[in-house]
Amino acid sequence: MIGTIETERLVLRDLSQEDANGIYQLVNSAGWLKNIGDRNVHTMKDAERYIQTWALDSYSKHGFGPYAVLSKSGKFIGICGLFQRDYLNIPDLGFAFIPEYLGKGYGFESSKAIMQHANSSGFEKLAGITSKENIASQNLLKKLGFTEMSNPKIEDGIYFEIELNQ
Repeated sequence: MIGTIETERLVLRDLSQEDANGIYQLVNSAGWLKNIGDRNVHTMKDAERYIQTWALDSYSKHGFGPYAVLSKSGKFIGICGLFQRDYLNIPDLGFAFIPEYLGKGYGFESSKAIMQHANSSGFEKLAGITSKENIASQNLLKKLGFTEMSNPKIEDGIYFEIELNQ
């Protein structure tokens, strides 16, 4: 759990049930459905359940997970965080934004904040995984300093890694 991290334009904080509307919008956006997949979130109740099983349970189990990304005015604009995949031995940096907030540098800004937090929390490396079609996410990972690498466990996507400076 991160509590709260502030950047120049953003506030990142632990997800909570109050984010159900934002999560509902995010996981039903065209980009999410295309690049991440349908998570069967079709009602606010589904969104609350998804927050519990996807974020809150991850905080309990791993001490990290996806975090709400808010504008300084408090508007939910997306998520950014760390994910522990069963098939990886290092956390995976993930991010997604409501369509109207894409292309404004929020992915870079929030990812840098999460990477700095991961570094100060003792993580030495992070992974990044994108679909082969998601050029924007591939470019963002490269801009963040990630390097594309081979990983036999990643069959349908592209795998990246970065060593954090401790």
